[in-house]
Amino acid sequence: MTNQAQSSRHWGEIDGVSIDFPMVVQEMNSATLTWSVPLDAAAAVLPGDAFEPADMGGSAMLILALVDYLQNPWGDYLEVNFGLLVQPKGRPEEVGAFQWRMPVDQEMTCHAGNQVMGLPKTVEEISFDYSDERVEVALDMDGEKTLRVSIPRPASADTPTSHESITYSYLDGVPTVVPLTIDMGTGVIDPAEVRIELGDSPAAKELAAMGLPRAPDMAMWGEGLSGTFDWPEPLT
Repeated sequence: MTNQAQSSRHWGEIDGVSIDFPMVVQEMNSATLTWSVPLDAAAAVLPGDAFEPADMGGSAMLILALVDYLQNPWGDYLEVNFGLLVQPKGRPEEVGAFQWRMPVDQEMTCHAGNQVMGLPKTVEEISFDYSDERVEVALDMDGEKTLRVSIPRPASADTPTSHESITYSYLDGVPTVVPLTIDMGTGVIDPAEVRIELGDSPAAKELAAMGLPRAPDMAMWGEGLSGTFDWPEPLT
């Protein structure tokens, strides 16, 4: 499936906002951090029984995405994306991302993510603080300190490149596929320069069970990125 070829489809309205696909994010800043983590710790956070962690050479892959949506039909909101690479059970050729937590800081995108895509969005306290040299991200969930991330703010080395991907979810309890095309930042970060602190919230304890805080295996940053999300479909 190519995003450009998909015809426009109207889902309805949420909080007075028209929900249409493809949903094009015109501008965002995003950090992507990855870690190799134990398979059993990854499996422990996956809900339902349709998906399992993808085995990446004896480990699972944890992906934290820190996203500042600047121009988005669903709002100019902040998001911290707790994700894993997974596969439908017994189908290792169909690896995609699964977010078991997706805190955001605005109500409308939370409602849309829950109702339209089956994404586990919750409204929490998130901040992004920018300086010329670094970006500081803070997340509190249910009033508890959860995550602090401080990363260098490198200039992008090249023009961002778009990558087709899929996100898995449960929409009304049904395993679902969300196709997307997303720009990846090209600003390479030295993992040793990433600083991470965890709090005592349930989400923080999930990350601690995976061995955090520690330096990521890979870290990237990008500004002025874009993306396209397509119509969610049941997993077949």
